[in-house]
Amino acid sequence: MKIETWIRLMEFADRRWGCHQMPERSFFFAGYQFPICARCTGVLVGYILSIFLFSHISFILCIGISSIMLLDWGIQYLNIVQSTNIRRFITGLCGGVGCMCFAINSIVLIVNIL
Repeated sequence: MKIETWIRLMEFADRRWGCHQMPERSFFFAGYQFPICARCTGVLVGYILSIFLFSHISFILCIGISSIMLLDWGIQYLNIVQSTNIRRFITGLCGGVGCMCFAINSIVLIVNIL
């Protein structure tokens, strides 16, 4: 991949996704930094996984697994424990699945009511 293409992808992700793109909080592949950080990568993968999981997760469980990401972010923000990229990815995955499953289940509930 050309470096110009990668730079455009990084700029697009910054404008559209709103990710901080900090190198120390991002994965690298073949010498290129991912266009979004480890936590945002987990959230994006979680969104995709939720398509297959949404009907099997209750509202309470959605809130619970989403809270895992918030808890990890809070612990890191307060400098209690520094998070790692793998932990950021896993907690982002939980947050992505929880948020998207909550949204999908809400839409299904509204459609069924109507």
